[in-house]
Amino acid sequence: MMGWWHSRRLRFLTACAAALLMLMVLLRAAFYLFFSEVGDTMDAPAGQVWQALGVGLRFDLRLTLLMVLPLAVLAWLPRFNLVRSRAARGLALVYLGLATLLLLLTYILDFGHYVYLGDRLNITALRFLQDTRMSTQMVWESYPVVWITLGWLALSALMIALFKRLSSRLLLRDKPPIRTRSLWAGGVVVVLVLAFGLLGRATDINWENPVPLRWSDAFVSGDKAVAALGLNPVLFFYDTSQLDTEPYDLEAVRRYYPMMADFLALPADRRGDLNYRRHVTVQPHRLDTDRPPNIVVVMLESLGASRVGAYGTPFDPTPNLDRIAEGGWFFEHFYVPVTGTAKSIWAFLTGIPDVAPEETASRNPLIGHQRMIVDQLDGYRKLYMVGGNAGWANLEGLLTRSIDGLELYEEGDWQSPNVDVWGISDLALFKESHAILDAIPDDQPFFAFIQTAGNHRPFTIPPNNDDFQVRDDLSEKQLNGNGFKNAAQYNAVRLLDYNVGRFMELARQSDYFDNTLFVFFGDHNNRITTLPHMPRFQEALRLESHHVPHMIYAPKLLEPRRIRDAVSLIDVMPTVAGLIGLDYDNTTLGRDIQLPAPEGDRTAFVVLREGPRPQIGAVTADHLARLNHDGEAASLHTLYSDNPEQDRSETDPDTFNPLFDLARGFYETSRYLFYDNAIRDRRSRATTDGAQP
Repeated sequence: MMGWWHSRRLRFLTACAAALLMLMVLLRAAFYLFFSEVGDTMDAPAGQVWQALGVGLRFDLRLTLLMVLPLAVLAWLPRFNLVRSRAARGLALVYLGLATLLLLLTYILDFGHYVYLGDRLNITALRFLQDTRMSTQMVWESYPVVWITLGWLALSALMIALFKRLSSRLLLRDKPPIRTRSLWAGGVVVVLVLAFGLLGRATDINWENPVPLRWSDAFVSGDKAVAALGLNPVLFFYDTSQLDTEPYDLEAVRRYYPMMADFLALPADRRGDLNYRRHVTVQPHRLDTDRPPNIVVVMLESLGASRVGAYGTPFDPTPNLDRIAEGGWFFEHFYVPVTGTAKSIWAFLTGIPDVAPEETASRNPLIGHQRMIVDQLDGYRKLYMVGGNAGWANLEGLLTRSIDGLELYEEGDWQSPNVDVWGISDLALFKESHAILDAIPDDQPFFAFIQTAGNHRPFTIPPNNDDFQVRDDLSEKQLNGNGFKNAAQYNAVRLLDYNVGRFMELARQSDYFDNTLFVFFGDHNNRITTLPHMPRFQEALRLESHHVPHMIYAPKLLEPRRIRDAVSLIDVMPTVAGLIGLDYDNTTLGRDIQLPAPEGDRTAFVVLREGPRPQIGAVTADHLARLNHDGEAASLHTLYSDNPEQDRSETDPDTFNPLFDLARGFYETSRYLFYDNAIRDRRSRATTDGAQP
């Protein structure tokens, strides 16, 4: 059965892959020994270092396989192939030579970039090409360019000589006899090696949703220097090359800064030089508690306001959430800035709307370490619970880099089995999360984020749901006419609500319940059918996707309250911080809703259409101004009018103009804050030595 291993082509490809992988391993060792601060100017736990290096080796293997794939195509072409054609072998050597030259050059540039700026090579390095003369002179005066060039060419020549020798020894042998059965067995082995090698994982794989190795896996320790040991410069440069080369318009940011400073109530002495940081002291409206309150945040996957009974939905899909709304703070006009789970998690944690034009902001490794209010919860244990893989959308990188001491529980950490593509069931997630929280001592405050996923396609109803009963007494016509696609989706919402109810039952029996703020919010809605039970403007102006449920519930700490003002997801953490009496710095755009809104009618920013040319808006409880990102095609709409589609911008300029400016200011400022709010984990060596980066 091992006769396939005698294949001349396969042995040549394997030998080339081994040579390239060994070269990258040696280069990784060189980076660790001669360029990394780990073990030099900083110490890190050995376990974290080995874990990062292991991630790096898997990235190296992925790049190796990608580099060998073109040779594999050339090896098995019908006639023009590596064993039959001398020209094909020559072409293969030319390809390997050029690939090696580029690979080594990338590593050389990467090492220099890291020494200079403390970052692995990424797309921002191209900015040095804007002043080629000065950059070239700086490089020439700073580094032994001649010796580096000679070393680059010599090592490349050595690798080319090795490839040439492998070609002559392995491809020019006599053809070995290989049985067809053995060929099939070998094909299966090769496919498996390629699949697992490119995936970058061999264990803890959810086969319904296999998440490949991503750059965020290198940042699992939260330390940038350790993470640098786990990155591959070629792949990392490619990842960052997908980002916008002009991420924000500085002139527009400056133009709207005075208005945004007013919006944020920045003190006069804090204004200037695009500063958005304001220090928030303990507020008079803080809760009167003997010890710091706990915070439990429950993200309700794909749950829009149009599917919650408290907002008028028929057929009683959410009795538990309705009781929470009745007994807590209930927000009538609550909006997520941009639809999508990862974008909502980003906005909640950072206070910045995720206005990234294509991918999510969490996928941008250059801004993955953000200032957050959550990170300023000194003395709190911080936990994040998700039933699936936290590497999805690179959220793991954002979480572990930005929240010091975070305890992350994800797929593979739970006792319960996976039930679908999203990991364990929400009921199991709630039960196991409750067990973790219940074990925390009473005198230890905690912040816990529970990310549900069950109310999502494929709308799985797991077999073990305690006493939950599926309803099948409603026709598809009834459901379609009131916001539900079918019975499966309707019951998925009911199951989510049931699971929330079970979690609250468990929590009420615990010691932590009386001293805990329970924060519920939907991450987005998903438009499927008509919504006759909702105000007409929701459908007419496409706000239904952003309008989601939000409640803050703490029966021992808060009196029931109904908030009609427009409130944004980015306002939740500042509001919670005000309730618990936190003294903190706010560096982004969220505001405590218990403080006055300088603009008058409280306003929330929304992105109504995503993409390179998004449509944006500013919404209050009664009005919406919507416009293209550049200010074109602007209009004003009165939400609760008989004709919400009618443009009233010319007849009501006093309402329209401030909202227009706020929408533009929010969009431009959010793009800027992606980078301004990002933390550089350490000063570069060049800066430390007195040079200018």
